[in-house]
Amino acid sequence: MSRPPLPPFTAVSAAAKVRAAEDAWNTRDPGRVALAYTPDTDWRNRAQFLAGRAEVEAFLAGKWRDELDYRLIKELWAFSDNRIAVRFAYEAHDAAGNWFRAYGNENWEFTPEGLMAVRRASINDLPIAESERLFRWPLGPRPQNHPGLSELGL
Repeated sequence: MSRPPLPPFTAVSAAAKVRAAEDAWNTRDPGRVALAYTPDTDWRNRAQFLAGRAEVEAFLAGKWRDELDYRLIKELWAFSDNRIAVRFAYEAHDAAGNWFRAYGNENWEFTPEGLMAVRRASINDLPIAESERLFRWPLGPRPQNHPGLSELGL
């Protein structure tokens, strides 16, 4: 299975890969998102370590069960041949209606087929009031004309 854009990355293809990942995550569909990773993908998400696509899919199902009205923006930070670094922010709320914005950085490594083999994520949460939300598009992928992280001052 191939998942373009493929390495080696250029500035254009790396940015396209980041936007494709953002769009997929904003579907909140664990099965669809998990297909972007190798069957033996190696993850660190905060202090949690995951091994394999099945664990990733289960993790994402739980994530989006608990993080309601989830909306994410990713931005390319740096890239090399088969690696991409991104920064991101997402907003969501819990079942009690408490909103937060999570800020983080991810380091990705890809196979020649464009599947992510390694993901390392460092993430911090900030409680916010509903009135402080910045990500207010309808659920699903961010509209093309919606500002990104830099434009929002994040």
